[in-house]
Amino acid sequence: MIKFAYTILYVKDVAKALAFYETAFGFNRKFISPENDYAELLVGETTLSFASLDLANSNLPEGFAHSDITQKPFGIELGFTTENVAETVEAAQNAGATLVALPKVKPWGQTVAYLRDLDGFLIEICTPMG
Repeated sequence: MIKFAYTILYVKDVAKALAFYETAFGFNRKFISPENDYAELLVGETTLSFASLDLANSNLPEGFAHSDITQKPFGIELGFTTENVAETVEAAQNAGATLVALPKVKPWGQTVAYLRDLDGFLIEICTPMG
C-alpha cells in the first residue's frame, strides 16, 4: 500500500523555517540534522519537512524553481485546518507570515484564509470540512 508520508519545502534557512512553523502553528519538531540542512515537523499523519537549498541542489543537479516571497506563489499550497481561522492567521502573522487573503466564508460553509511563509510558500488556513 502506498501512503503519503511527507512534503519537503526547499528553504534558505532550515532552522529559521522550522522555528517559524513551530511558533506560527504550534507544530512539534521531530528531527533536525546536525548540519541544519534538513528537518522534520510533526503536523498530523504526515510530516512537513525542510531541506536547505544546497541540499536540494545536490539532489537535483538540473536545478529547480526557488520559492521567493517577492514573486507570485507556486501553484500549490499547504493546507492546515483549525476551528479558529482568524486566531491562527493572527498567530502566523505575528511569527512573520504575510497575509494574502483575509478569512472568508466560502459558499459551502468553510472559512478560508491564505498566507505566505518566510520563504514565500502559500499556506491555506481553513476550518475542517464535515
